[in-house]
Amino acid sequence: MKKVLIVAYSFPPRSGIGSQRPHGLAKYLPRYGWAPIILTAKLPGKPPEGIRVIETDYKDITKNLKSGIGLSTEHSVHEQLGTIVSKGNNPVTWKSKVIKYCKEIILFPDNKRGWYRYAIDSASQLLKTEDISAIISTSPPAISHIIASKLRRKSGVKWVADFRDPWSQKAVADRSAILKYFDKLLEIITISTADQLVSVTQPYVDKIKELHANKTVHCITNGYDDESFQEDSPELTGKFTITHTGTLYNGRRDPSILFAAVNELIKENKINKDLIDIRFYGSEEDWLVREIKRCELGEVVKSYGRIPFEEALIKQKESQLLLVIRWDNTFETGNMPAKIYEYMHAKRPVIGIGNHGGIVNDILKETNAGKFAENRAEMKNHLMEYYNEFLKHGKVNCQSNSNIKNYTHNIMAKKYAEVLNNLIAS
Repeated sequence: MKKVLIVAYSFPPRSGIGSQRPHGLAKYLPRYGWAPIILTAKLPGKPPEGIRVIETDYKDITKNLKSGIGLSTEHSVHEQLGTIVSKGNNPVTWKSKVIKYCKEIILFPDNKRGWYRYAIDSASQLLKTEDISAIISTSPPAISHIIASKLRRKSGVKWVADFRDPWSQKAVADRSAILKYFDKLLEIITISTADQLVSVTQPYVDKIKELHANKTVHCITNGYDDESFQEDSPELTGKFTITHTGTLYNGRRDPSILFAAVNELIKENKINKDLIDIRFYGSEEDWLVREIKRCELGEVVKSYGRIPFEEALIKQKESQLLLVIRWDNTFETGNMPAKIYEYMHAKRPVIGIGNHGGIVNDILKETNAGKFAENRAEMKNHLMEYYNEFLKHGKVNCQSNSNIKNYTHNIMAKKYAEVLNNLIAS
């Protein structure tokens, strides 16, 4: 069986949706003749069984800096210095702007750059002692590609760069113009040594080709693991429950359309506030608490903070509806939030919101997994349709079709194996 080294900072049990793609590859590539070896930074727990994982040391630049200047490593610099950052992560005062610019420089190209030296040392030793046929690096963080590029130059082993999100072309770049320029330049130099590129949606593939015109870029979507979590589904909640799991990126994923629609429906006596429950599981964000209060939904909407991945899956499966939110950005039409595949596996109806439906709307239609609302009026209509079904039957039924089977980790790994086979044969 051919060996492939997968450079992935994000890997279970490290939290975050980014861990699921490399985990899916590691689990299913052996079915197609490839034995994966995961290279990652020290994990917060035991990695999944049956997968070979090399954990390296890691220098947390952010924590070291905070500690060095006498600040707590458990709280943000803005919080400790009393500076203000608005919804959308925009600095408001001159102090918050100074902190932002200093952070940009110190953490360039990303906040995981403290992994580089340890990853290079461990991987270089592996490449000397074992017959590795190919390398895959997956980002974000971009440091994974920088590590893989160095390994490609040192070893000559062919390399596939996997973009779960664009690098310098991402929708929102929290950087000054000069650092955006250097970020783009660094990407061009780094990816010039890659043999093949992969991204997760066709719009992303098209965008990446604009910057790397001489490279072949494949589209291999994310997916869900249909062979895991086969335990009996929990009972559905007794309330009309809408659940969102995952980060809101400081308000860039903005639930305001949902809040406004629910507020109006309650005031119009079309929805009983005692029967509806809206839940957010993910990073705690102060702006969300303020938004809930502003919309007078304190009795309806609750933010519960982060929970383990397995628990999040249970919360999804017990919900009447699952919420997916798109950023208010035209580039977002090419983004498919990876959580939507989890939602498909949960077999619960999905309701999407945002000003640009894009490929999220397309996949909801293809799989009949839910509905998308681009404005408050559409959201009110969709909510009433689901709410009336809930009142009539005591639950909202899942209507998804067999097309969801096209989005499994097994299919993802099969397509990746084809890319790898063609790569080493060329």
